[in-house]
Amino acid sequence: MSEKSVTHAVYAGIDTHKDFHVVAVVDHLGRLLDTFTAATTRAGYHALLQWITSFHDIARIGVEGTGSYGVAITRLLRDRGFEVVEVNRPNRQMRRLRGKTDAIDAEAAARAALAGTAAAVPKSHDGTIESIRLLRVTLTGLRKCSTALTNSLRNIIVSAPPDLRDRLEPMTTGALLHHCSSFRIPAGAPADARLALRSTLRSLSRQILSQQRELDRLRSELTDLVRRVNPSLLAAPGVGVDSASTLLVTAGDNPERLYSEASFAALCGVSPIEASSGKHIRHRLNRGGDRQANNALWRIAMIRSTNDERTRAYVARRTIEGKSPREVRRCLKRHIAREIYSLLTDPKPVQGTDDLRPLRHRAGLSMQSCADHFAVSLTTISRTERAIKPNHDFAARYRDWLTGQLAETA
Repeated sequence: MSEKSVTHAVYAGIDTHKDFHVVAVVDHLGRLLDTFTAATTRAGYHALLQWITSFHDIARIGVEGTGSYGVAITRLLRDRGFEVVEVNRPNRQMRRLRGKTDAIDAEAAARAALAGTAAAVPKSHDGTIESIRLLRVTLTGLRKCSTALTNSLRNIIVSAPPDLRDRLEPMTTGALLHHCSSFRIPAGAPADARLALRSTLRSLSRQILSQQRELDRLRSELTDLVRRVNPSLLAAPGVGVDSASTLLVTAGDNPERLYSEASFAALCGVSPIEASSGKHIRHRLNRGGDRQANNALWRIAMIRSTNDERTRAYVARRTIEGKSPREVRRCLKRHIAREIYSLLTDPKPVQGTDDLRPLRHRAGLSMQSCADHFAVSLTTISRTERAIKPNHDFAARYRDWLTGQLAETA
C-alpha cells in the first residue's frame, strides 16, 4: 500500500440491531466523517453498501454482533471484498463519560477497527458447521422441553391417588412413558378427576415419546455431519458427538481464523490467568471465553480422568506436586485444548475398525481370549469391532496385537 493510500484510508464501524444498523466512518486520525442508518432489509443493505462505497479506500470495517444481528451484513461485506473484523461491545468507562447512542457505538467500532484492538476474523456461517450449529440449537431446545415435560409428569404422579402412585412411581422413565401412553380414556372432556389425571399423564407421555423420537433423529443427523466434517475429532478419547459438535461450532466454518492454539485456548476460556502475589506464584481459571466450549472441554477432561490411563497418571502426578483439584482440571483442560486445536486445524484421516473382526478370525482367536489379553470386557471387544463408539487408541493397539499374532502363526 502506498504512502498516499495509507494517509487517506478510512475505517467504518457498524452497530447492529434487529431492525436497523448504524454505520459510522472515521478517517485515519480517528475523526468522525459521517454516520448512516439503514434498515435490515434487502433495500436497506443495498443502501448501506452504496453509502459505504461512496467513501473510497475503506481499509477495514468493524462489526458488532457478527454471530447474531450482524451475520447477514458481515457476509455481504465480505462477499464484496471488504476486510471485516469482529468488535466487542464498547468500553463501559467510555460509555459513562460520553453516554450511549447507536451512533456513538458505531463510531467506537470504527475506532476499534482503526486502532487494531478489534482484529478477530468473524465466522463465515456459510458451510456445514452452520448446519451443525442449527441442528444443535434445535436439539438443545427440544431436549430442555422434553426434560421439563418429564419433570411435570413425575410431579403429577407425586400428587396422584395412592394406588396409582404406588404403581407408577417405581417405574423407570422409559417404562412409565410407554405405560401411561397406553391409557384408555373415554372420548370427550373428562369430568372425573381420576380420568383427568390419566388423560393428562397419557397426553404428557405421548408428547415426550414423540420428542424423544425427534431427538434420536436429530442426534443421528448430527453424528453423521460431525463424522463427515472431522472424523478425527470424534475419534479422540473422551470426545462424543455433543462435545465434538460444540467445539466445531466454536471454531466455525473457517478455523484458519484461529491463528494459534493459545488463541483457541483463550476463546474456550481455558488459558491460564496470572494470579500471583508476593512469593506465591499461581494461575487461576479463565472465566471468559465461550462457556459452551469450556463445558465441552470439562466433559472431555472428566471422561479421560476416569477412563484414560495417561490422564489418570497425569492427574496423580500434578496432585503430588501440590496442585489442587481445580488447578489440575485447569491444566488438563489447557492440554486438551492444545490437542483439539490441532484436530480442528489439521484433521488426520481415521482408520476404520471393520478390519478387526476378519483379522481376529484369521488369527484363530476368540473374543474372550482377546478380552483376557487386554483385561477388558467382551462388550468392549465387540463394540470396537462393530465400530459402536470405538476407542481408536485401543483399536490401534488391538490391530497391532492381532497383526503380531498373525505373524507368529504364519
